[in-house]
This record gives sequence, C-alpha cells and structure tokens, in this order.
Amino acid sequence: MKIAVGVFPQFTALDAIGPYEVLAKLPNAGVDAEVLLCAARQGDVIDENGLLHFNVAHTFDDVPEPDIILVPGGLITRKLIRDSDPIIDWIRAAHPHTTYTTSVCTGALLLAAAGLLDGLRATTHWRAYDVLSSYGAEPTEQRVVHEGKILTAAGVSAGIDLALTLVGHIAGPEIAQGIQLAIEYDPRPPFDAGTPSKAPAEISQRVEAVMAAAEDRLLRTT
Repeated sequence: MKIAVGVFPQFTALDAIGPYEVLAKLPNAGVDAEVLLCAARQGDVIDENGLLHFNVAHTFDDVPEPDIILVPGGLITRKLIRDSDPIIDWIRAAHPHTTYTTSVCTGALLLAAAGLLDGLRATTHWRAYDVLSSYGAEPTEQRVVHEGKILTAAGVSAGIDLALTLVGHIAGPEIAQGIQLAIEYDPRPPFDAGTPSKAPAEISQRVEAVMAAAEDRLLRTT
C-alpha cells in the first residue's frame, strides 16, 4: 500500500506530521504500507513558519497512482487555488486510482478545487467554510467527515483523528487503537476553546483578525 503525503511550500507542518506519525507506524503493526512525501519538485520544502525544512525525495510525477492521498493545508492554500498549483492537478489525476483521498485543515480546499467535493459534506479549518462552500461542498464542524472514499479533517490537530480513523478502515480497530496507545494520544486540552462554537466571542474575533492579517500579508507578498 502506497500512502502519498503531498506537500507544498508554506504548508502547515502539523497537518502532515500528525498523520505521518500515525501512518508511518503501520509497517510495525504488520501492515504492508509505505509512506512517501512528495511535492512538485524534489528538494527542500519549508513549512509556513519558515523553520522546518523537509527534504522531499519524490515528485508528484513519481507517485501518479497512490493507494492513499493525504493533503495538508496552510494559509497559502487560497493562493494555490488562485494560481492552479500543480498539487491540484496531481490530486485530480490520482483520485480515480486511490482507495482513499484525504485532507487535513485547508487541504480540503485543494480537494475542492480539484473538483472532488461538489455536493459532499466536508470539513476544513473553520475560517475556510466559505471557500469550501463556494466549490459546492457542504461544510460541517465535524472533526472528521467520511464521504465515500474521501475523508476530510478539520483544522490542524484533527489530522491525527483522521489518520487513526483511516487506519481503522484499512487495518482494523485493534491496530488503530494500538497506534493510538503507542503515540499516547489521549487529548485532554486545558481549555475548551477548540472551535468557534466553544471559544469566547472575543477570542474568536481576535484570532480571526490575526489570521486574516497573516493570510493577507502572505497573499500580497507571494
């Protein structure tokens, strides 16, 4: 089983690394699986904070028919849609061959731009519901949404939930639970403010303003 994690410059690291930490343990659990990091070009791919450098050995052309696709997000995704980035063409071409096509956070916008989410329920980061719906998808605050062979996860940290859900489908609940235990994934957040419906209004407004400003700077300078 070939699992392709498609990345791009300025992606959100945890969107990819959280699921990677889960999926990379499949061989240790006796599952014949290989996780590949791929991008439009080989070489250095830097995360959106400019701190983490990923040495990507495979291009999208190297992985044309993976069994599973996982697409992370990032503030940059709106620009990728605007510019018809190569990752969108890769998603569109590879999807007919996949067993599962998945996304984390605003990676769902890339699935939507590839034409995969029209008429489907899907989730993404809460700030991107409007863009998701503009492509014909039905946004939901649900942590992980499973529609046919497409799985979408909400913002950033939800990628771990998605990966464990995916493992449950492809290898069974016992292996998924074993991996959950191995990574000691037992979230007990110190604050109950993980979604707009739970966070205080002033916190939501402040975060929205900060993220909107950061996204605007990014789109104007790239």
